[in-house]
Amino acid sequence: MELGERKRYILKAIVDDYIETAEPVGSRTIAKKYEMGISSATIRNEMADLEELGYLEQPHTSAGRIPSDKGYRYYVDKLINIKSPSPEEAAEIKKILQFATMCEIDNIIRRTTKLLSEVTKYTAAVLTPSVKKSAVKSIQLVQVNDNEVLAIVVTDTAIIRHVLIKLPRKIEQDMLLKINNMLNDKLKNLTVEQIDLCVINQILMELGGYNEILNAIIPVLYDSLKSVDCEVYLEGATNIFKYPEYNDINKARNFLALLERKETLIDIFSDDGETLKVSIGKENNNENVKDCSVIRASYMIGNKVVGTIGVIGPTRMDYSKVIGMLKFIADNLNEILRNSF
Repeated sequence: MELGERKRYILKAIVDDYIETAEPVGSRTIAKKYEMGISSATIRNEMADLEELGYLEQPHTSAGRIPSDKGYRYYVDKLINIKSPSPEEAAEIKKILQFATMCEIDNIIRRTTKLLSEVTKYTAAVLTPSVKKSAVKSIQLVQVNDNEVLAIVVTDTAIIRHVLIKLPRKIEQDMLLKINNMLNDKLKNLTVEQIDLCVINQILMELGGYNEILNAIIPVLYDSLKSVDCEVYLEGATNIFKYPEYNDINKARNFLALLERKETLIDIFSDDGETLKVSIGKENNNENVKDCSVIRASYMIGNKVVGTIGVIGPTRMDYSKVIGMLKFIADNLNEILRNSF
């Protein structure tokens, strides 16, 4: 059912007021603060209709109402006015992110997470690129001494892995170069999941006589890529204590415990193909976040989505500000990654 204009206006006013005050909103408050040209009694009747339709809830026996998950959803989809960063905020965000361009992708992501937490005042999380889904871009073997080489692997998602490999015997520089070229030829553009026994056996066959050396290099190289997949960077975990919803110590403890569970956070923030997604309360599939809202956006390197950036907080979230900030930061992060990698 589509809401009429008056109900829409009243619902928007209630959501805006509740986000600002964290107090149930009554008809008298709406009549005083918002010039609608209608009486408190008429507003009260409209609020009763909105409650019956599932857009509002009455937490106590008082006349005040609060938005339900359905009410927030309608607000986000139909009524919201996205707030773009002010010129001063935009300039500061660009300055911080441009400073990050001098860093590797891990540091860029860490700085972005901290920035998002600071500007939204909620808990921010960034899911790093998946190593398993990344393709090998280049491999460099560097001789450290007679019996050790340093392997540096760079992926198409700007992940860099380096591992020190002990060799069973001394290897000449020209042979190391030959192995290096062979690894690049056979593994370039393959993901970790595509590097199977067939590919490894092909390398061993084409470099016959050096199986002992290759058997030392390839498994360590493979394990270094496979050992760690996604990481989740968090900032602003204690920001929740600024919101009255978390004055309840048990609720606050459960939220902080949630932030310690990496697999749960990966599930919450994993990309599902949407450029920007808002999940409100019970819309979240994970039981641990039924009382929270999660807003996340994808970030890219080139034309490839490699991770997500977002915030998690109470359902009484300042959606207009958070969505505007998140879109602006994600757009600027995409530009930085496109130009840097």
